[in-house]
Amino acid sequence: MTDWYDRKHEMLNRLKRAEGQLRGVQRLVDEEDDCEKVVQQLAAVRKALDKVFYKAVTCALERELEGQRVDIARIEKYTQLFAKYG
Repeated sequence: MTDWYDRKHEMLNRLKRAEGQLRGVQRLVDEEDDCEKVVQQLAAVRKALDKVFYKAVTCALERELEGQRVDIARIEKYTQLFAKYG
């Protein structure tokens, strides 16, 4: 239970950070700031959301395979590879 609570807490924190970044992008657009800054910040938001997505996928896989003889560390390793190169 603690493991799910920790993951949930981590995912919510990442989502809140991404939300703050997205508000910053909105402000840049509203103020007609440099397009390159907007693109850079959008890339950061996308990366933040990707990390949450892969955490959620890892969690779903672990829950689905719970009770089976599966190496959870290997699942996490491959989802980290997807997050890094996906």
